[in-house]
Amino acid sequence: MRAAICYYSQHHGNTRKVAEAIAREGGVDLIDIATAGDVRLDGYDCVGFASGIYGFEVHPSVTAFARRYLPRGKAVFFLYTYGGAKGSGTKTLAQVAAEKDAPVLGEFGCPGYNTFGPFKLVGGTGKGRPNADDLARAREFYRSLAAQIP
Repeated sequence: MRAAICYYSQHHGNTRKVAEAIAREGGVDLIDIATAGDVRLDGYDCVGFASGIYGFEVHPSVTAFARRYLPRGKAVFFLYTYGGAKGSGTKTLAQVAAEKDAPVLGEFGCPGYNTFGPFKLVGGTGKGRPNADDLARAREFYRSLAAQIP
């Protein structure tokens, strides 16, 4: 399976760590949307969109990127890290996928180290996350996607 993971990872690089762990499975190209120019995603079997959770939702730039570049009918999956709670998480990404008739294969989320706002005063939450177990579960999630791709 050939996949792209389009990600936005700010602060501590939590989401980037998850994307890089999955990329070690092979056949995965990582696209940092903060630095990417125009991209073509039609040559991939599936496309992942990844972000930390910001205010109970993925970063708006990830949703905008998906809206602009996701080809119609392309299978997708979602990855996210969170400091407190997932919230509605991938709701807007799922709406973009539905608008583009893109089947959602699944999503994976795990805690990440968070020092945003008042959490900085107490040393943050989710210290040491994502950890080795989180990354192993992320890789297992990705391997399970292969069975869903025709």
